[in-house]
Amino acid sequence: MSIYSETPVHKRQQAKIQNKTLVVGLTGGIGSGKSAASDWFAAQGIDIIDADVIAHEVVKKGSPTLRKIQKKLGEWVIDAEGHMDRAAVRTHVFANPAALIDLEAITHPAIREAAKQQLAASTSPYVILSAPLLIEAAEAGLANLCQRILVIDVDEETQLARASLRDEQSIVKIKAIMANQLHRTERNHHADDLVVNEEDLASLHQQLEPLHQTYLKLAQQLKYAGD
Repeated sequence: MSIYSETPVHKRQQAKIQNKTLVVGLTGGIGSGKSAASDWFAAQGIDIIDADVIAHEVVKKGSPTLRKIQKKLGEWVIDAEGHMDRAAVRTHVFANPAALIDLEAITHPAIREAAKQQLAASTSPYVILSAPLLIEAAEAGLANLCQRILVIDVDEETQLARASLRDEQSIVKIKAIMANQLHRTERNHHADDLVVNEEDLASLHQQLEPLHQTYLKLAQQLKYAGD
């Protein structure tokens, strides 16, 4: 079941993209099917900006962002090959909330800036900005780059089943990730468009098609409004 409305793009006036491209924020809890949804949009010729990919790129070996993290948290964040020791950093910030705040204060602006650069370079009719913590990470400002937010929703049992099958992670670890994300009720409250993805891929794609057509129409409205 998908829920959507042809809300004018001015609903999110805070999204000020100079090239007047419609940006749709795509989010959902672990195991919801965000990747499957973004893959479908990509197959329709829509550019996908993945915040997870950007988050890895901004802390690559030798990057200014990684040097800032090293200076703030200590030399231990760098492994023997000069890469960020992700496991060590993850363990540290989970045990030290203040360190997590410091880390996000460094990474969030870098992620936002990289996302803005990719948005400016996009050539598709509209753009999907995919981020698992799109709503939670308010400091990153990613949601403010979007005119609409599309949430892919499933119940918690489905999340656990899919995530454990996909990543072979323990239930305990998956529940810990879920605890770091908004409860689905609160996340859904932020949605302009909501897709309930409890069935198979064919059902998901069937729900995404009318949304795609709506986004194409809204993208044209935004383009003409900017001319």
